Amino acid sequence: MEGNEDSGEGAELARREDASRESTIAKLAAALRGTDEQPRLLLAAKLARELLPGDSGYGDPLSTGGSQPSQQLGRRLSALTAERPSLLGEIGLSALQVWESISAQGADRGERELAILFTDLVDFSDWSLRAGDTVAVELLRDVGSAIEPAVTAHGGVVVKRLGDGLMAAFEDPAGAVVAALEARDSIAEVEVDGYRPQMRAGIHIGRPRQLGGDYLGTDVNIAARVADAASGGEVLVSDSVRERLDESSLKLKRRRFKAKGAPSDLSVYAVQRRK
Repeated sequence: MEGNEDSGEGAELARREDASRESTIAKLAAALRGTDEQPRLLLAAKLARELLPGDSGYGDPLSTGGSQPSQQLGRRLSALTAERPSLLGEIGLSALQVWESISAQGADRGERELAILFTDLVDFSDWSLRAGDTVAVELLRDVGSAIEPAVTAHGGVVVKRLGDGLMAAFEDPAGAVVAALEARDSIAEVEVDGYRPQMRAGIHIGRPRQLGGDYLGTDVNIAARVADAASGGEVLVSDSVRERLDESSLKLKRRRFKAKGAPSDLSVYAVQRRK
């Protein structure tokens, strides 16, 4: 009987210890939740981000729009903090903000010169309305297979796909020009349902700002305006690109150019290979 009494007392003591431990954990969790959601601490964390290196707005769709692990994590943290603002969420975004700043020093804050290429297809929208979605998607797949290998083969990176075109970035403007010419020639061989697309392209060099996986800024806008001015089968470059080209293998002809959002003194040139 005495052994049973000792066993019962031990079990009761264990239950009390478990209950006390669970109570302590619950109190600690409640305290942490209270701290995590305190408005003053949240405000202090947000203000502290202004003093940290990097983009203090890190976490919005623009800054986390890439495919890098830090950008994917940033999107998740941002979604969580949007549902329930928290101190830990702000601290997490602060850490990613600093990491992005360190990993991108000298590369994505407008300090690095890049050639920006835009391409699209002439009159694609009108044709796709007549052809229908199935045929249009087939054409876009063939066009992508024609353009993207030329971009990557000459050191370019596809920044984003834009329906019937794309935006790419190159360290070497000559590589951007050669890639555009090769892509144009490859697309000339594409035919879907009796339709042969015509590509146009524009290239400008500058120091765009990288935000997430995208590039933004005046130089990007100028590159887009140069592309808009091209005719079917034409590759246009700005004067800043022309200055960096070897004209022994390329023929450049000045084109009249005027576009809203581009400098009034900007000159553009149509590029062809010398035969």
